[in-house]
Amino acid sequence: MDREPCPYRIVDDCGGAFAMGAIGGSVFSAFKGYRNAPPGRRMYSSLQSIKVRAPVIGGNFAAWGGLFSTFDCLLAGVRRKEDAWNAIGSGAITGAVLSVRGGPTRMAGNALVGGILLAMIEGVSFAIQRATAAQLKPVQPQIPQGPGMVGAPPQY
Repeated sequence: MDREPCPYRIVDDCGGAFAMGAIGGSVFSAFKGYRNAPPGRRMYSSLQSIKVRAPVIGGNFAAWGGLFSTFDCLLAGVRRKEDAWNAIGSGAITGAVLSVRGGPTRMAGNALVGGILLAMIEGVSFAIQRATAAQLKPVQPQIPQGPGMVGAPPQY
């Protein structure tokens, strides 16, 4: 799959992450607002919860996506390779940067979690890609050997 060049990829991934976070946050907030509201006010509370929380969750996703894409482009530029190690390293660096206010211990823990999470995602992606590649492999047609076809085909 071809991706956008790096400066545009960062903005594209940041916007996509915001959209995912806002949509997912809307669904989650709707359920939470509905569940926590008194009877008779559930729909109103659900909509209020969406209006208040969904943009915040979308912004958090956008921050994560923007940092991840920035570090992915940075590692691709430094290493001069586009492979899974860039994503794994970017996940680790992003986890560390987002938890910098918690101190070095928390940064190390979140870097480990980010790296492991991205390694699992890349591993599953690789397995799916490998499984589907076998289905798309071209098959060479077999020429049937009939009773009249002995030897090489005639030259014209």
